[in-house]
Amino acid sequence: MEANPTLDQLQVFLAVAESGGFSAASRQLNRAQSVVSYTIANLEAQLDVVLFERAGPRRPRLTEAGKALLTDARRIVSDLQVLRARARSLKQGLEAELSLAISVMVPSEIVVAVLRGFRDAFPSVALNLTVGELGAVMNLVINGKADIGIGGAPLLNNDLISADKLGHSFMVPVAAASHPLARLGRPLTLADVREEVQLVVTDASGLTSGRNFNVLSYKIWRVGDVATKHQLIRGGLGWGGLPAALVRKDLKCGRLVQLDLDAYELGEYSLYALCRADHSPGPATSWLIEAFRQRLSACPKQVDLSNLAKAGDECVTAKPA
Repeated sequence: MEANPTLDQLQVFLAVAESGGFSAASRQLNRAQSVVSYTIANLEAQLDVVLFERAGPRRPRLTEAGKALLTDARRIVSDLQVLRARARSLKQGLEAELSLAISVMVPSEIVVAVLRGFRDAFPSVALNLTVGELGAVMNLVINGKADIGIGGAPLLNNDLISADKLGHSFMVPVAAASHPLARLGRPLTLADVREEVQLVVTDASGLTSGRNFNVLSYKIWRVGDVATKHQLIRGGLGWGGLPAALVRKDLKCGRLVQLDLDAYELGEYSLYALCRADHSPGPATSWLIEAFRQRLSACPKQVDLSNLAKAGDECVTAKPA
């Protein structure tokens, strides 16, 4: 029959190895030294290896086999502690797993800060993260593929969705420094942008079908995501609106230029926590909502793009695109 060491045996093994001896382990575990020695002897018999060298007056030392198995013992005990913590959390109503959908409009530094805090506060909760465009976040929540969405206002009146406003972000009209619009050096009119290619994100969810947001040009290139749009604008292939947090470094470095275009509605883009109305948020979900609320509600009420550029991180390369 294969050996089946018990958790108690492994914990005693770790105590002896880490404390440096049987007597020290007995004091640590509050057990008689004879019990500790007997437990280690049984473990060695089950594994058919010698874990400690006991000869001579010196304290017992780990054998090569003992050193090799010590790592495995630590991992097994640690895994069991995680299992116990997860079981306690489930008993208390904590989610075992959480699916989160986040709009590209949420500043990435806020996402990182919130999820770092989430990891520390809920180490036993598994997280599935999806970044979506436009109606995709709402669609994931409606279809039950996300427990919570952080994104724009619901695009449809849907009794399945509850929306809780958390804060806001901004869209900024930009172009590469080499683009003709950026070189005009004056406020732009509709006539200036009509014949220039405008890059627009297509909503894969279909929830915004037939609706255009700040589309001003006659020439339109549609792309599937904001990341691609960002790269194409930086490459000088067109102009368009991008989340302010995404272009802050580009503005500071001079790779992108903010377009002074009155026709472009530079308003706040409200961000909401979206949940299914028939789903009661658990402790981890509620924590995420409040964490995003604290961060997003602290965003400035108005966009001062000159200050926005100055607030950016240092540029990696100073040359404009």
